Amino acid sequence: MWHDAYPAKDYEALKGFVPQIKASVEAINGAKLPGILRDTEAEWESRLDELNIAAQNYYNAVNSNDNDALLLAAEKLHSVYERMSRVIRPVLKEIDDYHQTLYIIYHKLYPDGKFDEIAGLTGDLVTKAEAIMNYPRERLQKRLGDQITRFDAAAKQLLDATISLKVALNGGDPKKKNEAVESMHTAYKDPDAVFH
Repeated sequence: MWHDAYPAKDYEALKGFVPQIKASVEAINGAKLPGILRDTEAEWESRLDELNIAAQNYYNAVNSNDNDALLLAAEKLHSVYERMSRVIRPVLKEIDDYHQTLYIIYHKLYPDGKFDEIAGLTGDLVTKAEAIMNYPRERLQKRLGDQITRFDAAAKQLLDATISLKVALNGGDPKKKNEAVESMHTAYKDPDAVFH
């Protein structure tokens, strides 16, 4: 839904996800947090309420045949689901900070080919990628243990892809710009995945 249908504005595909979304939301509503996550229960319940509201708004948008409302509802559903997953699988604040800028680039500017606006955000994005790379080693070791080497490689790849994006956007080749955005977006998934 989010990575294919939403950016392509494939309204029929978005409408077709309703049965899957309903089944998934029903399963999440029936899930019980394990005892080790008891201290997150209040936040989980709050996010669950938001998820149910976002899902209902999605269904309403599908039924209204309002494509703009459907795009907004898909964005909200995705955002609420991501925040919900962070309750039980928190990542580094630095990764979330990077994602805030990545989100604007990949889901707002890139689909409309606004490369000049993306270029204006790349300095900030490089700084955020460096912050991920420079996260204190001892704190990483406590959280990741043996996975720290995997994180290091993923963080380096993200920084390299972010710098490459900045370089590509200063050039004039549209194909290289597209490839650099996609490469940076793909590279983001790896450091994030280490925490899941």
